[in-house]
Amino acid sequence: MAKYSYVALDARGNETKGSIEAASQNEAIGRVKDMQLFPTKVAEAGAEKSSGKKDKATGKTAKPKAKGKKKGGAGNIEIKIPFLSGRVKPKVLTTFTRQLATLVDAGLPLLRGLRVLEKQERNVTLKNIIGDLAVSIEGGSTFSEALAQHPKVFNRLFVNMVKAGELGGVLEVVLKRLAEFSEKAQKIKGKVKAAMFYPVAVLIVAVGIMILLMCFVVPKFKDVFAGMGFTLPWFTRFVMGISDMIKNNILGTMGIVALFVIAFLLFIKTKFGLHLWDKFKLKMPVLGPVVSKVSISRFARTLGTLVSSGVPILQALIIVRETAGNVIVANAVNKIHESVKEGETITASLEGSGVFPPMVVSMVDVGEQTGALPEMLLRIADDYDEQVDNAVSAMTSLLEPIMIVFLAVIVGSIVIAMFLPLIQMITNMSGDGDGGGSKE
Repeated sequence: MAKYSYVALDARGNETKGSIEAASQNEAIGRVKDMQLFPTKVAEAGAEKSSGKKDKATGKTAKPKAKGKKKGGAGNIEIKIPFLSGRVKPKVLTTFTRQLATLVDAGLPLLRGLRVLEKQERNVTLKNIIGDLAVSIEGGSTFSEALAQHPKVFNRLFVNMVKAGELGGVLEVVLKRLAEFSEKAQKIKGKVKAAMFYPVAVLIVAVGIMILLMCFVVPKFKDVFAGMGFTLPWFTRFVMGISDMIKNNILGTMGIVALFVIAFLLFIKTKFGLHLWDKFKLKMPVLGPVVSKVSISRFARTLGTLVSSGVPILQALIIVRETAGNVIVANAVNKIHESVKEGETITASLEGSGVFPPMVVSMVDVGEQTGALPEMLLRIADDYDEQVDNAVSAMTSLLEPIMIVFLAVIVGSIVIAMFLPLIQMITNMSGDGDGGGSKE
């Protein structure tokens, strides 16, 4: 029997190293799993030291180019290449999930399906990860265990749903649900982004016009007014003061703006700041209703998808809390989790949270009483997706005139400030002319 060294994770995620005697590598992997450990690397002790190549493992072991690993004389040196170890875009991951679901549903073995997708995948990061998944499965790991080794790409929602699908023998159904979930989430996110494009574009144009006027147009008027010999209106002096500050201290002005942005970003990274910011996003005018509806839709769809896939309710609530995207909603879900853990119904917990509207509470109540909670949650999600569409359309219709007025006020104020002295000069000249005519 050969001696194999292994690296494994326990139930808490702590790394454990050791050695074991077994007739083959697969037997060694099985014995490590029997110890209630999750093997991430199993290799024959003598072969690992003598050869520059790695033996096949079950965990994070991958092809050298996939992880950017370089072999040295004294040992193995792991070099992480940034563009190979980064995240995968949600759209790319959704396409992969949909394609894998189609292949598995067609009767293709999972391992063969992964190899097919690995060959055709153009995204370098995902291609290497698919290769890692195939290697892990060849080494004896389950698909969910292999996915769990890449938390930056496959979140807990993905891993737990796949695990439930494996246990229930409905992996292809779960993969389809994951693909549909991701597609709908991306659709809602895209609509919100599209709605925000117009006001952001108008804001950028307004800032650009203001800088152009302040740095080039207003100084020309200042030179003209310098020789007039009368006191300028206070509003004109105010605008000229801002112009001088921007023009003469452009680096300082940019520094102040940058410091303000950095301070804001650091503030919302604190627990207190993030709480205030997320609460403001839910209550803010115009955008608040959209953010609130998106949060409720995400909560309902995530929980409904998890429960319908066979994930236990308490575990599903933990995943929903982690993927809520808003700390206020996450805290509400955490309270729901604690209440359900103590034996209360989801309806009572929802009603006491103060985050979810009465309609959502009533529909969840009906779902619990009829035993159709997953279907009711998905129906809530579909309903709120439609409400998000309507809210985004209403928000866009409202923001367009607001931004136009905003741009008009910015440009109009500067123009008025520059013409006030001219109006005052014409008025004075007209008054002098009238006075001279009366004396004659």
